[in-house]
Amino acid sequence: SSIRIEPVVKEKNRMGECPVWEEREDALVYVDINSQKVCRWSAATGQVQSVAVDARVGSVALRQCGGYAIALGTRFAFLDWDTQAVTTILELERDKPNNRFNDGKVDPKGRFFAGTMAEETAPGVRARRQGALYTLFPDLSVIKQLDQVDISNGLDWSLDHRTFFHIDSLAYAVHAFSYDVHTGKIACPRLVYRLEEEEGMPDGMCIDAEGKLWVACIDAGRVIRVDPETGKRIQTVRLPTPRITSCCFGGKDYAEMYVTSAYDGLDEATLAKEPHAGKIFKVMG
Repeated sequence: SSIRIEPVVKEKNRMGECPVWEEREDALVYVDINSQKVCRWSAATGQVQSVAVDARVGSVALRQCGGYAIALGTRFAFLDWDTQAVTTILELERDKPNNRFNDGKVDPKGRFFAGTMAEETAPGVRARRQGALYTLFPDLSVIKQLDQVDISNGLDWSLDHRTFFHIDSLAYAVHAFSYDVHTGKIACPRLVYRLEEEEGMPDGMCIDAEGKLWVACIDAGRVIRVDPETGKRIQTVRLPTPRITSCCFGGKDYAEMYVTSAYDGLDEATLAKEPHAGKIFKVMG
C-alpha cells in the first residue's frame, strides 16, 4: 500500500529494455530494441536524448572511461555518446543471420555479459535453442558461457559475487550458476524459481540490497520479488501496462526502481486501452 508508481519517461518505446542507472549523469540509460535506439533520460530535466544505431540493440553497459558498450545485431560495440560513433569490437554468430543480441549486464569486475536469441520468423514462431551467452572482457576478448539457449535474458550476480543468476525466457525459470569472480566463468546450473502460469514469461531482472531478485514478467504486467535462497516469491508489484520488460534500481541512494515496458506485440484494440504501454515507470516505497 505504500508503493507509488509514476510514469517518468512518457515517450513510448516499442521495446524498452535494459535500464541501467548512470550515477555520473544522474540519468537512466536504456535501449529501445525495435526502434534501434540507445536512450538516456535525465532525472534533472526529464528530457530524453537518443542515438540511433544500425541494428536492433539488445543491451547497453556503462564504461568507466565514459560512453557505453552495446550489444547490437550479433556484435559487441562501443558507443561514443557525444559523437554518436559506433565502433565494432567483435562480430559473432555470422552463421546465424536470424539471431540478435538481447539482454546484457556488467559483472562485478567490469566484464560485459550479453546473450543472443533467434528472432521470430512469424508471430510466435522462432527456431529453438539458437541463442548463447557471451562475456566480453576488458581486454576485448570474448568467451561463450552457455549454448543452446532459447532467449537469453535477465541476469545479475549475488551480493557476495559467488552466484550468477540468468533467465532463459522460454524455460519460464530463473537459474543460478556458481560464479568465479576471478575468471568470470560460470558453472553448475540449478533451478531457483519457476514462474507460475499467472506470472507469464520472465524477462529482465535485477537484484536488491537484500540479495532478493526482481523479475519483470512480460505480458503479466508485473515485477515479482523472489528469494533465491528459498525459491519463493515474496512480493508482487503490478504495473499499469502488460508488457513489462525489465527493471533496475537508481536515483538517490538507489532507492527507486525503474521499470521498462513495450507496446510492440499489442494489437490496435489493446493499444487503445493501454495508454501507458511503452512508458518507463519509477516505483517508490
